[in-house]
Amino acid sequence: METWILITLGAAAAQTLRFMLQKQLKTMQLTTAGATFARFIYSSPLVAVIAICYATYSKQGMPDIPAGFWPYAIAGGASQVLATMCVVALFAHRNFAVGITFKKTEVLLSAAFGFIILGDVFTFWAIFAMCIGLAGVLLLSDPPDGVGPWHQRIFNRATALGLGAGLLFGISGNGYRGASLSLGEGDVFYRAIVTLAIVTALQTVAMALWLAWRERGQIMTVLRAWRVAGLVGLTSMLGSICWFTAFTLQNAAYVNAVGQIELLFSLIIGAFVFGEKVSGREWQGLGLLTCSIVLLVLVT
Repeated sequence: METWILITLGAAAAQTLRFMLQKQLKTMQLTTAGATFARFIYSSPLVAVIAICYATYSKQGMPDIPAGFWPYAIAGGASQVLATMCVVALFAHRNFAVGITFKKTEVLLSAAFGFIILGDVFTFWAIFAMCIGLAGVLLLSDPPDGVGPWHQRIFNRATALGLGAGLLFGISGNGYRGASLSLGEGDVFYRAIVTLAIVTALQTVAMALWLAWRERGQIMTVLRAWRVAGLVGLTSMLGSICWFTAFTLQNAAYVNAVGQIELLFSLIIGAFVFGEKVSGREWQGLGLLTCSIVLLVLVT
């Protein structure tokens, strides 16, 4: 098994744990932005220390950051913040496993984005896979009670948050890969950890300024919830290191495809930690969306 696959599996496991902890933070008087901020404030100092230690130990020194690095890094960092906020907000509407499944539409949405904006051409089987995915998304977007006009049941806030998270995470992965590869010099882990250190520092500062301006008191609430928030930061750091390294080693689409195993992890967490039950319709949606993603990966 190739190294990047093992690294991606580790990233998916760490990320599932982080979302589980962030869902718990939502019950501790934290807003969506506050729960999102927790992953950055506690992880960025750890990442910075690791980056400095590794650069010193490997004798690669301080990196020479090219101008082309910043657009990729800023786009990746901003889209990741917004995507994480979408996922955390989504947990207030649907259960854990379904929320993560909505997020994993990033593969489908990235393909659609490429077709609309870049004019990418897809085969019949790729289009067929997207249609299966659409059916799965429609099943998942239908509220559990199934009450009300069909257009309100399909076009709702949960659907928008889930699809938004998928698209933003798709942009984020490609942004991070572009930023890491733009460094040019240094080994794979060096480029990945340097990129991660810079991005998380920017994200921490940006979110701190936002909270201080728009949601005063949330920063102190995050600091008071350090027991859970600290674990969010730790799992975020581990997951991010794995994701950044995998994106440096391999195409973001392939990395995201292997990361679909997060669906299985989320089902296990949802059942055994949160005691959630997935309805028959949601099982059908999960199955269709998973088949769609697997088929799309196989034919592209």
